[in-house]
Amino acid sequence: MEGDQLLLIYEYMENNSLACALFAKEKDQLKLAWSTRKKICIGIARGLAYLHEESRLKIVHRDIKATNVLLDKDLNPKISDFGLAKLKDDEYTHINTRIAGT
Repeated sequence: MEGDQLLLIYEYMENNSLACALFAKEKDQLKLAWSTRKKICIGIARGLAYLHEESRLKIVHRDIKATNVLLDKDLNPKISDFGLAKLKDDEYTHINTRIAGT
């Protein structure tokens, strides 16, 4: 790495994405109990609340979907793919002419 470039490094997510867990071919889907699904939803909500309210830099993700939620070995959700993210403070936001989300 040269200069003042930034780099994101993710931990290995053993259970791939929430999309794979829910929508993969039946043999590859994870059998998630409703209590586990609730735990995942609450984890996503906590992550978003942190990004919006608690983080030093307030971040709006702008592309939350099942493929952008990774699951670790204990099925804890981790929000990923901040390519469309925007800082809440107008002073530091960037201009993006692409349509947000997919």
